[in-house]
Amino acid sequence: MKYIHKVLIPAVFVLLMIAFAFAEDPYVKARLDMVKAIEADVRTTSRYINTEDLDPKVMTVMGKVPRHEFVPSEARSLAYRNRPLSIGYGQTISQPYIVALMTDLLKVAPKHTVLEVGTGSGYQAAVLAELVDKVFTIEIVEPLGRSAKKRLKRLNYDNVTVRIGDGYYGWQEEGPFDSIVVTAASSHIPPPLIKQLKPGGRMVIPVGSRFMVQQLVLVEKDHQGNVTTRQILPVRFVPLTGEH
Repeated sequence: MKYIHKVLIPAVFVLLMIAFAFAEDPYVKARLDMVKAIEADVRTTSRYINTEDLDPKVMTVMGKVPRHEFVPSEARSLAYRNRPLSIGYGQTISQPYIVALMTDLLKVAPKHTVLEVGTGSGYQAAVLAELVDKVFTIEIVEPLGRSAKKRLKRLNYDNVTVRIGDGYYGWQEEGPFDSIVVTAASSHIPPPLIKQLKPGGRMVIPVGSRFMVQQLVLVEKDHQGNVTTRQILPVRFVPLTGEH
């Protein structure tokens, strides 16, 4: 009986902690289910991405960031489905699997500074903010940029700086960057972004037009400044817009 009693106390404590977590955040299970769906997609696409497992730190963050805060209120019931969702103005919040994959490909570190082109609702910026020192993010659609800035501030992502502007030209005064992520498709890799990528840095960008197959491309700049690219897998993103 003493042994049973000792076992039951920790078990009851764990159950109470789980119940408390669900009471505090009703989306806990939905996020866990989303993470499982991402893991399943990783295994399905492993021949493209050359791995069956993403970085555990990335997956932990995917299970932590409250995606329901980054979608319109009418879409909250769908927030943790492994699919893209409309956020208005012809823009979308990316599929969670794609967010996780792009983050993983960047190979970020805690002291890194990252540039994001295409803030959208701020979800990708929030994921990166959990993993790096600073995130600079640019949104060309002014209402989206303004609301993302307020949202990120409300959620205490104090290491994210949002700017309204044309991300094609990057953010020269804050560069160079350890990593750059572009969340809209471009017909080519913008030269200003290549220039603002540090030696040893990585950029992930969808390349292609709206009406053709787009490819998620990994750009790497070695320590001598030489640039190489590698296609990862076919994707579909909204187009990168601006004066270019």
